[in-house]
Amino acid sequence: MATRKIAVLVGSLRKASFTRKLAKSLMLAAPPTLELDIVEIGGLPMYNEDDETDTPPPSWTEFRDRVREADGILFCTPEYNRSLPGALKNAIDVGSRPYGKAAWTGKPCAVVSQSPGALGGFGANHAVRQTLVFLNMPCMQMPEAYIGGITGKFDGDQLTDDGLRSFLQQFMGCFATWVERHAD
Repeated sequence: MATRKIAVLVGSLRKASFTRKLAKSLMLAAPPTLELDIVEIGGLPMYNEDDETDTPPPSWTEFRDRVREADGILFCTPEYNRSLPGALKNAIDVGSRPYGKAAWTGKPCAVVSQSPGALGGFGANHAVRQTLVFLNMPCMQMPEAYIGGITGKFDGDQLTDDGLRSFLQQFMGCFATWVERHAD
């Protein structure tokens, strides 16, 4: 297998967020065929079509270029009010424009969600997946990743749950296969 570049989008902007800790744990669990890099979304101005000119905001152009360079995308999201965070939705919108030139098109992807509750961000996971259909992104269906009870799985930045660690390794192995099968 070739080494594939994966853009990781973290839906929570908080520096010490559990979503960021989970994303970093996923990166550590990945097989060597995946080269994962977090693409920051916090500095993206809110999407406004009025700014979609010959010179859009530089952060939009940089973000779109980083997404285009990736062979696949890993979305990591918390659940906010049974849906995805506004910053992640904004990043998805920025990458989907200008119309007909989306940076996302055809990129294989996966979604991992988390929450302190037992449902593990089920609503957020499916809200992200709903947008991926329109963006023509093949999304890995199985294994699904809804990580519940996230607050008890870390000591500082260190993942302490061996069962979760094992699951993340399995998940990332499946994702590597998914990307290899679906990347251009």
